[in-house]
Amino acid sequence: MAAPSAKKRPHPSGDPPLEEDASAARRARKRRLLVILEGASLETVKVGKTFELLNCDKHKSLLLRSGRDPGTVRPDITHQSLLMLMDSPLNRAGLLQVYIHTEKNVLIEVNPQTRIPRTFDRFCGLMVQLLHKFSVRAADGPQKLLKVIKNPVTEHLPVGCMKIGTSFSTPTVTDVRDLVPTADPVAIIVGAFAHGAVNVDYTEKTISISNYPLSAALTCAKITTAFEEVWGIV
Repeated sequence: MAAPSAKKRPHPSGDPPLEEDASAARRARKRRLLVILEGASLETVKVGKTFELLNCDKHKSLLLRSGRDPGTVRPDITHQSLLMLMDSPLNRAGLLQVYIHTEKNVLIEVNPQTRIPRTFDRFCGLMVQLLHKFSVRAADGPQKLLKVIKNPVTEHLPVGCMKIGTSFSTPTVTDVRDLVPTADPVAIIVGAFAHGAVNVDYTEKTISISNYPLSAALTCAKITTAFEEVWGIV
């Protein structure tokens, strides 16, 4: 005679069974925010015998001679945005992944453990090293903190990941907290330039998060803060 099937014992205090707890934990491990800094102005220029990161303040005359608008060459926007993102509690909690896609079609993956230099000059030196050597390793080991990877960025995003663009010109303002999923990863694209709109063909929707035009760094800060609030990260 077959033994009767064992009944599942209720969890103490009326809590869900242990297998449901494990399932919830697995869903929590899936959740992640991916931020893509799009159109970043990161390119090098040779000055004398050395290479420097091209920027509007230091190389204005050179840019004007080549017919370029100095106001569009703003690597400081990427620097400020990275400081906001990498310093966020969301990143410290291991729930953030950042990619940079430059105006020159270079795709960069930022290791969550990367500590972005505080000063702009040091940041410029780091970017020159990255763009010429294609990676930057940790000082105390072989781990790559920054590395150039193969385009397109969609190849590096989780399968089924929602991809959301941001634009001030979108008529309706969206509360970012309404977009935060309970478990699934989501990618948000932020323009890392001074003027214009993000123009990519892989987003599923475009949102505006304020009635006012925001800097890229402030946009990043508002987005990470919204995810932290919904996911209970303090």
